[in-house]
Amino acid sequence: MKVDVKTLDGQAMTAEHAIVPVGASLRIATDFLASTVDTATGIETTIEAHFVPKRGRYVITTIVNRAIADDFSEDRLKHAAPQAIIQRAIPQCIALQLDDSPGATWTTVADLTSSDGNIIPPWMAQAVVKRGMKDERWAVIEILYSTAALSDLPPVKLIASELDIPERTASDWIQKARTAGWLIGMTSNIGRPAGS
Repeated sequence: MKVDVKTLDGQAMTAEHAIVPVGASLRIATDFLASTVDTATGIETTIEAHFVPKRGRYVITTIVNRAIADDFSEDRLKHAAPQAIIQRAIPQCIALQLDDSPGATWTTVADLTSSDGNIIPPWMAQAVVKRGMKDERWAVIEILYSTAALSDLPPVKLIASELDIPERTASDWIQKARTAGWLIGMTSNIGRPAGS
C-alpha cells in the first residue's frame, strides 16, 4: 500500500517538518495528513493525526473515506482501516541524524526503510545485535520503539521482528536503553511489561 504523507497545509512531508524533539535523538512532525487509494475497491482514505505529548503518540482526529470510481465498494466506504495507513505514515514523520558531526543532515526513518518493508536496513539490524555496540543499539532501539509507540503498536514485537531477536531480549534492551537515557518521554502501554 502506497501512503502519501503531507503536512496539514499540503506540503510533502520531509525531515525538515519534524521539529518536535522526542527521545534522546529524534524529532517528529507535530501532525500530518496520510492518504492512500485502494484501486480495487475504488476508495480513497485520508487520515489526519496529531502528536499528543500527554499520550506519547499520534492521535487520529479525522478519517475521510471517499469513492473515486463509479464501481466503488459501498461496504468498504463505510469501514476505514486506519492502523495500516498510520503504520506506513509514521516513519515519514520521524527524523534523525545518522552521524553527530556539526551540520549533519536530518533524514526520515522512511528514508532508511528497506524495500522488504523493514524499518531499518538489514546491515543496521545485523550491526546492533553484535556485542559492544551499546550506543548504536540504543539508537536503533529508540528508532524502532518510537515508530511503534507513536503508531500505538507493541514496541517489543516490532523490535523483536526487526532485529530477529526473542521478545524477552527486546524487552530487556528497551529497559536498558531507557536506563541509558534513551526513549526520553516515550511510553507505550501496548504489548509490554510494566516499565518498558
